[in-house]
Amino acid sequence: MATLDIDTPHGRARVTLEPVESPRAALVLGHGAGGGVTARDLVAAAEAAGAEGFTVALVEQPYRVAGRRSPPPAQHLDAAWTAVVGHLAAGALEGLPLAVGGRSAGARVACRTAAATGAVGVLCLAFPLQPPQGKRPTAPPSRLAELDGVSVPTLVVQGARDPFGVPPAARQRAVVQVDGDHSLRTDSPAVAAAVRAWLAEIL
Repeated sequence: MATLDIDTPHGRARVTLEPVESPRAALVLGHGAGGGVTARDLVAAAEAAGAEGFTVALVEQPYRVAGRRSPPPAQHLDAAWTAVVGHLAAGALEGLPLAVGGRSAGARVACRTAAATGAVGVLCLAFPLQPPQGKRPTAPPSRLAELDGVSVPTLVVQGARDPFGVPPAARQRAVVQVDGDHSLRTDSPAVAAAVRAWLAEIL
């Protein structure tokens, strides 16, 4: 395991690199809006990827490295993410097919930038499809367009009781429901199994 600090247009990001011997590919994962790379579902996905011969890179966005909890605007997140993936593709992960993904807000970033990063697949853990209405007079807009905009194979692993809802499957998109809510903490083995089976297929 190694830690890399990478400069981006919006500050310094931090990458935890989990290499495997003779990797087949790499998986780059981002965290949720208020969390970090030690979230249980990210750990489960990373372990599953390692078992399939993927080197894993866990990316902390610059705002988290700087100690802030609130994320910046989407375009800042996307620019920082794209810079990190580009740096890795030209360095530590050079020559490897790259799958990208993340949990919640990190999944949204991976979807929006999939074409720019040259991803061969996108992994979405707890994709926040539509914020709960709560006391709002009207329902908040759906983020389904971000998923629909991905043109490579996509896996969504979603808690069956996620208050953000469950996205529909599509031609290039598999959706696996597991026991739990948006945290995906209830059944980590099911998360890992879904990720491992999908990674074995996309190559």
